[in-house]
Amino acid sequence: MENVLVTGASGGIGTALCVAFAQTGRNVAVHYRSNKQQAENLAGVLTETYNVKATAVQADVADRQSVNAMLNAVSVQLGDIDILVNNAGIAQQKLFTDLSIDDWRNMLGTNLDGVFNCTQEVLRRYMIKNHRGVILNISSMWGQVGASCEAHYSAAKAGVIGLTKALAKELGLSGIRVNCIAPGVVMTDMMKGFDEQTIAELKEETPLNTLGTPKDIADAAIFLCSDRAKFITGQVLGVNGGFVI
Repeated sequence: MENVLVTGASGGIGTALCVAFAQTGRNVAVHYRSNKQQAENLAGVLTETYNVKATAVQADVADRQSVNAMLNAVSVQLGDIDILVNNAGIAQQKLFTDLSIDDWRNMLGTNLDGVFNCTQEVLRRYMIKNHRGVILNISSMWGQVGASCEAHYSAAKAGVIGLTKALAKELGLSGIRVNCIAPGVVMTDMMKGFDEQTIAELKEETPLNTLGTPKDIADAAIFLCSDRAKFITGQVLGVNGGFVI
């Protein structure tokens, strides 16, 4: 039975990812930074509903020592990690000229350094020695085309895409696949800062005339992490309703 670590698992997309992996019979490490109760509740539901092992693990993914402590806990609870989903992320809308140094560092710390920290440690501890593994990074369509008033977010997510492609080339001979999902407008807590008119406009701009759900992202993730995608690596799959083509 494979073991999966999902970072940022207490959010909307993260929760859907955890449920989807548990439904396929995989054990799940449910990562959280601050929402302990929600992560523990989710782990309990996964265990009871799908008869898999699930554990809630805490870390600030921007901090290497914190990541190491998390992985120590995962090793004790589940064993080696077979699949890593780098989903943890934050968002902020702000004019570029108004960004503070802390705004910039916090954004890149979570959204890019976090991917670096988790991926490097998982590779070192498990995947290289086992000569197998799957890494799936969650980026954004704004990492592909950029978003006004989200320059730091766009830069971090573009970095995730570049890292995905570079690692796919570097790790292929080690039997490790690395892919990326670039979600479009998905209705999660990150959308709470937008008013109804803005959300309606985003829907109208989407060729399929609908907004995404966390399950849409989870369904794509299950495919990319399965043997059905064994010949796919270094790719960016846009799950965006046609918003970015």
